[in-house]
Amino acid sequence: MANSKAAIKYIRKTETRTIRNRQAKSRLKTLARKVEQATASGDKDALAEASKGYISALEKASSKGIVHANKVARHKARHAALLAS
Repeated sequence: MANSKAAIKYIRKTETRTIRNRQAKSRLKTLARKVEQATASGDKDALAEASKGYISALEKASSKGIVHANKVARHKARHAALLAS
């Protein structure tokens, strides 16, 4: 257990950040699933809309340090290729 007030505060902050990061990652997975469903259905408009939302969420997560920048670049490239084909 924590021995100081500062350590207790640090534990509280860590728990809050963990919850926030988990929510953001869960949202990304949900949006990725929507993109996969749109790809499977073959609807170009739905795919474009789903990709737009997913890439936007990825960039926001990257700016907050939740997702690595290289992952964002890789997914953006793959979705651009998917939309182009």
